[in-house]
Amino acid sequence: MSQSRFMILLIGLATGPIGLAASIGVAPKTLVVCAPGYPGNTATAQPTMDAFARLAAGAAGWGSDTLRALYFETAEGGLKRLAEPDAVLALVSLPLFLQQESALKLAPRLQAVQESGALETWSLAVGRGRVASPAALDGWEITGTAGYAPEFVRGPILAGWGALPATARVTYTANVLAALRRAAAGESVAIVLDRSQAKAMESLPFASDLQVVARSEALPGTLLCSVGSRLPPKQGDALVHGFSILHTRPDSEDLLKTMRLTRFEAVDRAALDAARRSYVAARAAATTVR
Repeated sequence: MSQSRFMILLIGLATGPIGLAASIGVAPKTLVVCAPGYPGNTATAQPTMDAFARLAAGAAGWGSDTLRALYFETAEGGLKRLAEPDAVLALVSLPLFLQQESALKLAPRLQAVQESGALETWSLAVGRGRVASPAALDGWEITGTAGYAPEFVRGPILAGWGALPATARVTYTANVLAALRRAAAGESVAIVLDRSQAKAMESLPFASDLQVVARSEALPGTLLCSVGSRLPPKQGDALVHGFSILHTRPDSEDLLKTMRLTRFEAVDRAALDAARRSYVAARAAATTVR
């Protein structure tokens, strides 16, 4: 189960809301969940976010009213909310993390583990028989839900395949199906797919007109990060520890099962560092070209 599927299921879960009174005498802190390009919105996701926050607060030993969680389906909305001082944690996908790590002082603390694992593999799909190497993408559009972070596409996703031509345009779309239809019809467009999207592509009626020409190395999927130093270390450590033991809570089974989430675990530092190096190199190359 990829990080995108996790975010979709997170939105779909419905449970009762919690109050926001500060039971430990302070204003509630906020976890911002941001999944650009995936379904839902802040309002429809709120029941799920309330349940998730209540579970995490309880596991951390906090009062049930001391943590809230908010979901944003756009990078703009999520980043705006993360700028507010009560936003102490961020649950974000890897491209958003790499793009905003420095600006927001994001520190990865844990990674989410879905039923299929904690790591994500990205693929590049094109019209069958049209692309044999990166050079063939001269003048093409490369699009997908990760397209809001072009250096992530050029770096961690595709650098292992080879350098993309400078003329290849990386764009963002949430409508991956429409982009796949364009590729199958012969347009010069390549689509970046996460694991669940690549699997779904196989069942399309026009799947025979498409092919995957490149795949990334295994990359971290969804990261739980602290935001700067907005929480004292002791409180921050307690909250992160709460997430790490969510799966042991007697009241967590149904919630985690519905979310297709098994647990949170230590970050795969080697995989994250490799992705970071590739992202930085792609960003430097883009700056040189400009």
